[in-house]
Amino acid sequence: MIFMYFIETYLDLRQHTALKRPHLPKPLEGVVSQDKFEKSRAYSVDKSRFHFVHAAVTIIGDSAILLLRALPLLWQKSEVVVANLGLDPHNEIIHTLVFLAAVTLWSQLIDLPFSLYSTFVIEARHGFNKQTICLFLRDMVVGLGLSVLLGPPIVAAIIIIVQKGGPYLAIYLWAFMLILSLVMMSLYPILIAPLFNKFTPLPEGELRSKIENLASSLKFPLKKLFVIDGSTRSTHSNAYMYGFYKNKRIVIYDTLIQQCKNEEEVVAVIGHELGHWKLNHTMYSFVAMQMGVIFSGSYTITIWWLYSCSEFKRSL
Repeated sequence: MIFMYFIETYLDLRQHTALKRPHLPKPLEGVVSQDKFEKSRAYSVDKSRFHFVHAAVTIIGDSAILLLRALPLLWQKSEVVVANLGLDPHNEIIHTLVFLAAVTLWSQLIDLPFSLYSTFVIEARHGFNKQTICLFLRDMVVGLGLSVLLGPPIVAAIIIIVQKGGPYLAIYLWAFMLILSLVMMSLYPILIAPLFNKFTPLPEGELRSKIENLASSLKFPLKKLFVIDGSTRSTHSNAYMYGFYKNKRIVIYDTLIQQCKNEEEVVAVIGHELGHWKLNHTMYSFVAMQMGVIFSGSYTITIWWLYSCSEFKRSL
């Protein structure tokens, strides 16, 4: 963990040095104005400095947790909490849920100052933040609510697989996570994303016609076009697509439409996203990730580590 921190910090330092160069790179001369370059450079340098602080605090915190054996201690304390609640402390699912709830709350509290500073200082300083503190807190509460709603059944399923998986544990866990990933990829844009943003169908007009013509020329099975109210949180712009097989959808941030000089620029951004689909980049990345999970045996290694910790074994 510490070794990886130093490797990543070394790479980040090289990138930070490059970001501080005051001169516009030759390939961008005549394409990007010096004023825009200076603003972009200042924003990137600020984010880079913030990243160094955040990464340093994180590695110190994680190291302290390992050295002080905080997780095994928390595991033991969570058993006491389960018993005090009148529940069965020997029920591994209930015990694990209480343990993970404590870990999640602790992580949220530790990360909250960094999230606030990033949003209301760095993003605001460079004119990007449009989010109010009320909206920020609302998003945090909704996120925690989703964790409470979706987390227990997922954790329970994983524990049952671990208990009954036997020699094929790694394969069963991989299959479960694969199915879960596909389900979440399908449901997130439809059921979860609307909890945070408003999705409105793109009105009929020249822009919609140009996007539909581009999709048709690439044989992209476009079913719906949405505009998202990204401007309620940030002036950053974006566009993305989602969906499986013949049910594809494209989502455009309202900030993208506002910031582009003309419709051709919006269509160009959509073209970039469609290029990823046409060249199967998303599919290749997903397959590569799944193959990595299979061959690395990451799930098995994690479970073996948990069960091999003496403090955990005494509590189970």
